[in-house]
Amino acid sequence: MIKETFVPLIMVTNDDGILSHGIQQLAAALMSLGDVVVVAPDRERSAVGHAMTLNHPVRADQISAGRFAVDGTPTDCVNLGIHGLLSRKPDLVVSGINRGSNLADDITYSGTVAAAMEAMLMQVPAVAVSLDVSHLCVDVDYSHACSYAQRVSRQILLHGLPADTFLNLNIPVGIPRGLKITRQGKRIYDNKIELKQDPRGRDYYWLGGNQLGFNRQQDCDCGAIADGFASLTPLHLDLTNYHSMKQLSSWECDV
Repeated sequence: MIKETFVPLIMVTNDDGILSHGIQQLAAALMSLGDVVVVAPDRERSAVGHAMTLNHPVRADQISAGRFAVDGTPTDCVNLGIHGLLSRKPDLVVSGINRGSNLADDITYSGTVAAAMEAMLMQVPAVAVSLDVSHLCVDVDYSHACSYAQRVSRQILLHGLPADTFLNLNIPVGIPRGLKITRQGKRIYDNKIELKQDPRGRDYYWLGGNQLGFNRQQDCDCGAIADGFASLTPLHLDLTNYHSMKQLSSWECDV
């Protein structure tokens, strides 16, 4: 009797859009691990965080075999993929490869990270993958990021992940010196907002201040990338500040 071999189903998504080079090369790299289906936004959705579309219908167009373009956010893509488009629940969701790092406080804005977070909420193992490259860079080499994404994905498929955990993988430019298990770091921003005027004299603003650096903390993700290492950070959704609970419990007020 011939035993059937189990083939993992891997869903790939991102926030840079389904036509981005990062997601195309990532999907190709993961094909050696299982069946790959791409469910990604039909255009760039960077910095949308964990937003979900609730005020209008979400549409998905199959642009080729196993490739779906969704007119929604990365979170929409994960929800729609798991609950509507895929033939069965995926064994892994990989989000990326993002053009630009997602480190420290930046992860709260990232649609790339939010997609992996949403998969975790759907009880599917997930990893977000980002390459620390400038948005102004024209020729981007994703080969090393693909290699690390493939290796980490293989380990997830083999060993699974702890409960309520998803991974955030960042890769430096060039050949990484290795991989470090890290914790979320702390960015330093100037919080500058630029006020300008359009040709009709109306004011408009550019948001998102410049990054001035990061606090050098032991085993932090920013430090690993700065030192030339790939950074792998286990994340979860419990945002409780446990150190503050005792202080708040001492408040003398009726709540």
